[in-house]
Order: sequence, then C-alpha cells, then structure tokens
Amino acid sequence: MGWWQLNADTLARSRFVISPLTETFASLKLLHAGSGTHPGEREWLRAHLPGYRALLEADPVTARLVRAGLGRDWIADFLTPTPHDEEDFADGVARVRAAGPAAARAHLRLSLAGPLPAVLDRDDLPERAAALLEWVWEQTVRPCWERRRRVLEADVVARTAQVSRGGWVSVLDSLRPGGTRWLGENRFQVNLHEYPPREISGAELVFVPVTPQRVGWVAWEERERYAVIYPCTGVLAGDGDRAVPAGLGALLGPARAGVLVLLASPMTTTQLTALTGQGLGSVGRHLKVLREAGLVERWRVGRSVLYARTAAGQVLVEAGGGARDPGPSPAGVSIRV
Repeated sequence: MGWWQLNADTLARSRFVISPLTETFASLKLLHAGSGTHPGEREWLRAHLPGYRALLEADPVTARLVRAGLGRDWIADFLTPTPHDEEDFADGVARVRAAGPAAARAHLRLSLAGPLPAVLDRDDLPERAAALLEWVWEQTVRPCWERRRRVLEADVVARTAQVSRGGWVSVLDSLRPGGTRWLGENRFQVNLHEYPPREISGAELVFVPVTPQRVGWVAWEERERYAVIYPCTGVLAGDGDRAVPAGLGALLGPARAGVLVLLASPMTTTQLTALTGQGLGSVGRHLKVLREAGLVERWRVGRSVLYARTAAGQVLVEAGGGARDPGPSPAGVSIRV
C-alpha cells in the first residue's frame, strides 16, 4: 500500500479545494473507461462518448497519449498538476500546456512502466494533452459546471461538518473506502499500490472532490504541495432517483415534499436549490413551513446552515410511501441531481 507520513500540524492546516481542471481530468478518465457506475454517468456517457471516440479516432497520436498517460497504476504527472486555490480552468490547463516536453516523456515512461512508443517521442505532447482537456471541458463539463460545482460544495460542507464531529481521522477513512485510511502513528494510506512511503510533514495538503465515481488519485509538486483527489459523496444521478411519493406529494405539495425527501441527510439551501431546480426563495419558504411543522431542523456549521429531517419528518416520509432511508452516507450527505 502507498502511505504518507505527516504530522498533526500538516493535517490541521489541510483543506478542501474545488478544481475545474481536476473535475475535467476525472471526466476524461470516465470517458476513457467508457462505463458508468450509476444512471447519471451512463446518461452522460451516452451523450458524450461518441464524440470523444470520434475525436481520438481522427487523432491517433492523442489517442495513444491518453492510453499511455492514464497508465495502469500510475498517471503521468504532467497531466494532473496539483490544484491551486481559486484556480479557474484556463489557468489550470495552462500549467499542463507549460510542461516541458522532456519531462512529459519521462512521466509517460513512468506511467507505462516501460519504454516510450516511437509515436510519442515528440515535443508537442503537453500541447496535445492541453487541447484534449480543453475539448473535454468545453464539450462535457463546462455546460453543467455550475451544477457540478454546487454538488462538490455540498461534499465539502458535509466533510467539514464531519471533521467537527469526528475529527480528521473519520474523514480520511471515508474519502475512498478501502483505499484511504488513517493507519495511526502519523501514517495516512492514500492507495493500495506498493509505493515507497513519502514524508510530507510541513507541506501543503489539499483534498479535492470530483463527481465521477470510482476515480481517485494523488498529485504533488516537488515536496511542497500534495493533493488527494477522491469521488464526492454526491453523484449526478438520474431524475427518477428522487421521485416524490404520491401520497406525500398530495399532502404537502410536490415541491415541498421533494425538499423533505432530499433532507434524509443534512443539506444547505444552496444545495437544495441546485438539486430541486427551485428558486432560492421557494426553497427557503418550504424550509420555513417544514420547520414550523416540526418536520425539519437546522443548525450551523461554520458559515453554513444545514437542514435535515426530524424523526417526525422521517415518519411522515415513510407513511407517505417513501422507502425507509438507510441513514446518511459516511460524509453525512447523499446528493442526487
């Protein structure tokens, strides 16, 4: 297994970062895999996979670059620069484009664990990689970025709340169940690969959520900045996954009932607005009525206010025809858009 050694101060200073470039690279990985884990991913692939495959068919060099860069157990480092705070996509992809050709070839040899194919022994690899990422961003991510960003923000809010409740260890164990976990003695397991341990005490450490599931990797810049990329607890699933029970809808009204159904786990008004498609004012009015009826409660976590169903709200959802909710996900929030 791969693990990092870090002291308490490094972990205490760590933080969450949302990155458009990282989300785009995760989407590239999903396109490369060609299969989704839930209806939302499968619908997204049906829309974008034909165009992606046509693009690579017309450009065999870039197609070979993708296969080599994603590797089997190691991603070519120049494809995944460590995310920076508040960095937009253009600035992020500029760092991919600025990679040195010799360094890019060296990274590909490492991801291939062998010699570089003759077709990739060229100087335009960073430019080709950047152009491909720009295509993925413009065609498949940017049109729904605001929606994705709110889902990612929901994950960050939930995990921040989890830190306050159970400490960082509970968060590290839940980032990628089976892949990440706190080993004790200042050791953090980041994956299951047999890589040498790394001492990162004193470095910057950031955690970066992405919406595609079954993805995750680590990145670093020299020995100064490290990132752990993990699939967020919220997923972009199909609309059918949040159907409002007919009985509950008749009692409360479909829109208000939809808010109550979503509140099986804590959410903010911003998250509810993103998930329901209702206006912020409408969601606020529904929450006010549900709170006054004793069906919803609220509390503050940092700058965010979270809402969740009360026991009475849970009983009403079940009585209205909703299935019993199994409880919150490890991060305290389960989001379907």
